[in-house]
Amino acid sequence: MAISRAQGAKGLYANIHAKRKRIKNQKAAGKTPERMRSVGSKGAPTGGAFKQAKKTAKKVAEGGIIKSSNKSNMGLYGRK
Repeated sequence: MAISRAQGAKGLYANIHAKRKRIKNQKAAGKTPERMRSVGSKGAPTGGAFKQAKKTAKKVAEGGIIKSSNKSNMGLYGRK
């Protein structure tokens, strides 16, 4: 059973970034890190999953869920 976003599930990209962070921390600790799954292997995200995530990210960027104000957006070089 899939968990919907309303129930608090993380998105595909959030899961990928979390795993990259775990791998980085494991390497820093001198442990053998877990590995990302190969393309096409069982349990790896499919092309359809990435297409769906792209649609969701586009909705969020257009102001669907996350709303940002210009005051908090400092950019690379600080306030403008």
